[in-house]
Amino acid sequence: MKPRVTCCAMMADEGPHFEILERAGFELELIDRTLDLWDEDTLIDVASGSEVVIAGSEPYTPRVIASLPELRVLARTGVGFDAINAEACDKQGVVVTTTPGVNHHSVAEHTIALLMGVARGFPDLDQRVREGAWERIEYPRVMGRTLGIVGLGRIGQAVVPRAQGLGMEIIAHEPFPDADFVAQSNIELCEFDELLGRADYVSLHIPLTAETRHLMNRERFAKMKPGSVFINTGRGGLVDEAALDEALSSGHVRGSGLDVFEVEPLPLDSPLLRHRHALLAGHVAGLDVESRRDALIMAAEAIVQLKNGDWPEPCVQNLRGVTDWSWERPPA
Repeated sequence: MKPRVTCCAMMADEGPHFEILERAGFELELIDRTLDLWDEDTLIDVASGSEVVIAGSEPYTPRVIASLPELRVLARTGVGFDAINAEACDKQGVVVTTTPGVNHHSVAEHTIALLMGVARGFPDLDQRVREGAWERIEYPRVMGRTLGIVGLGRIGQAVVPRAQGLGMEIIAHEPFPDADFVAQSNIELCEFDELLGRADYVSLHIPLTAETRHLMNRERFAKMKPGSVFINTGRGGLVDEAALDEALSSGHVRGSGLDVFEVEPLPLDSPLLRHRHALLAGHVAGLDVESRRDALIMAAEAIVQLKNGDWPEPCVQNLRGVTDWSWERPPA
């Protein structure tokens, strides 16, 4: 019997991964896209019996993992895997893979799109035109303003030349900076609180961990420069949304561009929806034609390597120190 791959990730119903996996002897299964994969029972039912799941942002909790005894690989199409309980996967011998290096340009472009949109007064100006309430409103020019980048990994680095092309000055907070990149790009490194107080625009590009959850809270928003703009294309859990709502309501933060949220999809009763200077998108920063293609190819190739007894080290995000993993059996 062919090993089965269930395609849960959005935009994975077709693409180059089909040919790669079918040629390697896998059978791919599509799912009903009307189903709520954020419901544990639904996700368990959809993935039941599969050796591989091509995963998106749906939550793979300990209960979900434990209910999928045949599962060997969770192949995440993206770099973030905070929705996957890695400890439960370790316990069950499930390999978690990601697709590093395929979507940083997409996220960087999306970051700049949000920044420029808020800088020029969207979505408020758009809504005024639709309502017949024309008003000419002036906003500060972006050129010459300071962008504070929190995190100088692949994505943060990709934002730098784009922002500099707009004439922005760059300051950054990064505990483990690439010294050559910082010097060549003329970036000033500073402490986090200093960055918040100096930047006209603050953009988050760090992973969500226990230490970074609610990094941006009431105290941190209060430290931001009055009238500055907050951008988040990282993870929703980095932000205390109630604190952001307060900062936007008071005007201390004049606008925000958000691609990610604590609860996704964003509930329709979220107070963030009432702010006309908050530009929102549905966790799509890392999605463009090229990144989708490359992520699906990398995910498929990692799956095939694992099935063939190889270990795609750059893609594997768990089972540290395990040397006896095999497709046929979990580690001892």
